[in-house]
Amino acid sequence: MHAAIRHLKARDPVLGALIERVGPYSIEFRDPSFETLVRSIVFQQLSGKVARVIYDRLARALPEACVTPEAILALRPERMRRLGLSRQKTAYIRDLARQTVKRKVEFELLPDFPDEEVMARLTAVKGIGEWTAQMFLIFALQRHNVLPTGDLGIRSAIKKAYGLAELPKPREIEEMARAWHPYCTVASWYLWRSLDGQAGI
Repeated sequence: MHAAIRHLKARDPVLGALIERVGPYSIEFRDPSFETLVRSIVFQQLSGKVARVIYDRLARALPEACVTPEAILALRPERMRRLGLSRQKTAYIRDLARQTVKRKVEFELLPDFPDEEVMARLTAVKGIGEWTAQMFLIFALQRHNVLPTGDLGIRSAIKKAYGLAELPKPREIEEMARAWHPYCTVASWYLWRSLDGQAGI
């Protein structure tokens, strides 16, 4: 990551100062698996703290705390709701489980696909939008040039770091991030951490 850090510092002084303040790059990755994508769905539109509590409840409700498609489908929807999942997220997770069992989503193949193909395959599943697919690219597939422009944490961090009057729009972030390529993931991680919040799923 030394090349990425040098690039970002040289191309963007504001981001460079932020990198110095945050310290070493230490992103934590997860396996590119069904379990990781379920976790990402749980984390949608929730604070990290709340999402972790709900996810832990879900895992504990499954045999040996193994989050597999078969275990999810064996769990009644009503039980999933009582664990804290919304009706919508319950439906999304169960649909992902069915698609995985039917081999319509093949997790073992995803690492071989380019970013655009991964995005297309994942967002074809009900309930998996652009943000969820981007988090999978970053934290499971370890892709270095992902820019989640719709992420509230990214937008808030940019607003704070660059002294903006309001949250930047996705198009404005894309323009700003031209200097960050091909290391947008690294820039995104530093922006998340600058808010003293853990990025991730």
